[in-house]
Amino acid sequence: MPAIPSLGGLRGRGNGRTTRVEPPVPVPVSAYIVDCAVYVDGARLPGRWTHAEAIKEVRRRRDGFVWIGLHEPDQQQIQGIADVYGLHELAVEDAVQAHQRPKLERYDDTLFMVLKTVRYVEHESPTTANEIVETGELMAFLGLDFIITVRHGAHSGLARLRRDLDQDPERLAGGPAAVLHAITDLIVDQYLDVTASIEDDIDEMETRVFAPRSTVSAEQIYLMKREVLELRRAVLPLVTPVRRLAEGFTRLVPEEVRSYFRDVDDHLATVSERVNNFDELLTTLVDATVAKITLQQNTDMRKITSWAAMITVPTMIAGIYGMNFDFMPELHWRFGYPVVLVLILGICLLLYRIFRKNNWL
Repeated sequence: MPAIPSLGGLRGRGNGRTTRVEPPVPVPVSAYIVDCAVYVDGARLPGRWTHAEAIKEVRRRRDGFVWIGLHEPDQQQIQGIADVYGLHELAVEDAVQAHQRPKLERYDDTLFMVLKTVRYVEHESPTTANEIVETGELMAFLGLDFIITVRHGAHSGLARLRRDLDQDPERLAGGPAAVLHAITDLIVDQYLDVTASIEDDIDEMETRVFAPRSTVSAEQIYLMKREVLELRRAVLPLVTPVRRLAEGFTRLVPEEVRSYFRDVDDHLATVSERVNNFDELLTTLVDATVAKITLQQNTDMRKITSWAAMITVPTMIAGIYGMNFDFMPELHWRFGYPVVLVLILGICLLLYRIFRKNNWL
């Protein structure tokens, strides 16, 4: 029964007299229960509900559904809800432990779906950021007359989505499957936004890699590649579950909702293609950076070799004339010293011109 009845509480009896029934005291929602609402014909019923009262009211009416939102519950907190709604123990365990791969599982008359939420972390430059993609998790239990969402992380956007849906009764009239579609569509739209931002970062990094005096290292590109890999782990495993929902995997998703899942499937395919392209492009940038570093090292080695060759000439001549023998050519000649200096300078100049001509200097 609702905690706050919509009428004044007057109820007729068989003897013709009326008795005023006092409304029950509103039940406070637990800390881990973000919201618990009953929807009939797409409209949210007034009042606050416990999870047991909500499903009891829906099944008494034989119409509507319950939407419960949970935030990082532990095993003890979720167990009471699991007992009332008949959730499978394996799915409940996955919802509590988190760190699950995106998937879709069916337990009797209940679906259990895991989705990864993502958020783009703002930063000044992709070459200096330590984190670009932040992930969380969202689990959903879908039944004929209920949907239970379990959120891990703080950036799923479910609160805003619920407010928007509360203003759209026509959409909520589709039942729990319509809510599941709205959640999936929201998360896939987040994927699109994140991939668009990452694409800008990769374009900036690509420009810097091929700049004449690039400061981008292979380690920085690898960090970006790791962030793309984290996004890939959220996106690619979700392709099959969404496609199964669009193709009629279960009767819990009516035909009119499946068509909307097909649209989500198209958007997810776009995201998957972008993520694969990001991975290939970053691999190419790593190879280009390594090749550029190798080329720079070869250039540096040629310069060092050229200068070493020019330094060798005076070192060799000075070494020969520094052996202190008495009988050496031009040892006591008046012009011996200036001639040797001119000879050294001439040879070094000749080597310098040869190296410059061959682009070694």
